[in-house]
Order: sequence, then C-alpha cells, then structure tokens
Amino acid sequence: MSKVFNDTFLKAARGEAAGHVPVWYMRQAGRSQPEYRAIKEKYSLFEITHQPELCAYVTRLPVEQYDVDAAILYKDIMTPLPAIGVDVEIKTGIGPVIANPIRSLSDVEKLGELSPEEDIPYVLETIKLLTTEQLSVPLIGFSGAPFTIASYMIEGGPSKNYNRTKAFMYTEPEAWFALMDKLGDTVITYVKSQIKAGAKAIQIFDSWVGALNVEDYRLFIKPVMNRIFSSLREENVPLIMFGVGASHLALEWNDLPLDVVGLDWRLPISEARKMGIDKTVQGNLDPAILLSSWDVIEARAKKILDMGMEKPGYIFNLGHGVFPEVNPETLKRLTAFIHEYSASKR
Repeated sequence: MSKVFNDTFLKAARGEAAGHVPVWYMRQAGRSQPEYRAIKEKYSLFEITHQPELCAYVTRLPVEQYDVDAAILYKDIMTPLPAIGVDVEIKTGIGPVIANPIRSLSDVEKLGELSPEEDIPYVLETIKLLTTEQLSVPLIGFSGAPFTIASYMIEGGPSKNYNRTKAFMYTEPEAWFALMDKLGDTVITYVKSQIKAGAKAIQIFDSWVGALNVEDYRLFIKPVMNRIFSSLREENVPLIMFGVGASHLALEWNDLPLDVVGLDWRLPISEARKMGIDKTVQGNLDPAILLSSWDVIEARAKKILDMGMEKPGYIFNLGHGVFPEVNPETLKRLTAFIHEYSASKR
C-alpha cells in the first residue's frame, strides 16, 4: 500500500478520539456509480463476486471516488447460502428468490455446513487482494443475521410483512430454534473466515428484524445473536449491528457483546444516548435527503454531526443504503464536508 493507512474508522469504532469523524456509506459500492452500472450490463451480482479482481475493483471504487474512511466488501447476504443447500437466485427488480423454502424441521435438518475455503474461495481471495495490495482504509466484512436470512428462506423471497416467517416462529418453535442454530453456526464460520482473510471490522445486517417486538426479539432472536457476537469477540475486531425500522431494539443491541450500534434515521443520536446507548453509534442521515439540494443536505448532516460528536465514539453513515438515483458527486461533497466540519470542531 503506497498511502498511509487511515485508521480513523477503527478508532471511532473502539470509542477512541480521531482527527475527524469517519464516514462510510451503506451500499456505497454499486448502484449509483456509472462505472458499476457499466459492469452490471455484462455481469450479474453473483458473477461479479465470483471474480476477485472485478469484485475488489467494485469494492474500492467508492474509496477512491468519495475518500470515505472504510470500504465494505461488495457481495450479497445470500452469498454463503448455496453452499448449505439453499437454491437462491438474485432476480433483477425483485431480490433474492428461493426455490426451496423452509416449511418444516426436516427442511432445516437437510441444510449443510459452510466450508469457506472450499465453498467461497472467491470471497476470501477478494478480501486478501484488497487488504494486502489495494486499500489504505479498513475493509468491513459482513453477514446477514439469522432472522433476516431466515425470512428469505421461509418466505421464499422478499416480504413486506414477514407473516409467514413470524407464523413459523410462533407455531414451529423447535424448527425455528434449529434454524437459528444452523444459521448462527453459518454466520460465525462465514465471518471468521472473512476476518482471517483480512477484514478489519464486521457489520451484521439484521435488516428486517424490526418486524418483531422487543419481547419476541428477546425470546426468539437475542440468544443466537449473543452467541454469534460472543464467538466473534475472540477475533478482536470491531463488531457493528444494524437493522432498519428497529429503533425499539437499539437497547437490546447495546446489551450484546459488540462495539457499534447502527441507527437508521428514525431515532436521533441524542435520544439514543439518553435511552442508554453507551457504545459507539453509527448513522444516521436519511438517504432520501441525498436527493435534495446541497443546502438541505449540509444542514441535516451538520445537525447529525453535532449530536454524534457530543462524545467520542461516532461514525457517520446513512440510515440505510445509497439509492441508485443519488449523484456520486453528492457523496464526494458530503464526505469532504463531514471531514472538514468535524476536524474544525476537534
């Protein structure tokens, strides 16, 4: 690596002071970038992730274009599932579609085990390329969380209400907990292989767990999440939790053995801290604001920064992923503003 390694993201994740507030954006690699759209005309998501050189290029592109303080590995939360026996296809305009949805305990028992070196060597090779040769910022690896992965496996694809998933959880508790155990093992194995390959931090996406209330989260989800994070703790890298529409679960996440609580735009950072969130906070500009005028973007970003910087341990991000309609120049300008404004307040 020719450039000096930028560790501001890692410092903030550990609750330490840094020279400026670090920033990265969920879905920063991909849909809003013209270079990416040109690649997608030739290759599917799975095809890109199976080509380490190409996948590394897509992953590092936003770092080079926006000057963000971390890269996140380009892949999908479905990546490890074919290896354990899930027949999944990413369909344009729909998302993951699963041909063999889970309907019973016997379906769960048929699922296999992940062997990363044999099943997903292309993911590990991409990480090694990025971390040994190409990046001067930390690489964030990631995985979907058991509830979110299970929701696709049970629904057979995306859902607006997760009724079938919740009904399975309530009426087939033995099968549900068996599925959580299986997916918990898969997540731990998958994430540890990413860390071994060179990932410097991990984000767990429980994108749709906000569909559950606190009582059900504690009963049906929190045990497996505690097991996952307790196991990953041994790897000594920052661990981040994120979900959408899950502000009511933020305190539950704060209880888990992780480092960073990711917030969507529904819960102001100052309120989260008043509630008792004492870990590093990541977030939480509404991505829709990126489609408005610069004056609005700057004012909203400044307000969030002021809240975040009230104490050490803050990472700027969006409250969800970048939209395809966002102008890449907007993200570049926003990153520069975050760096300059936060440095001026140090």
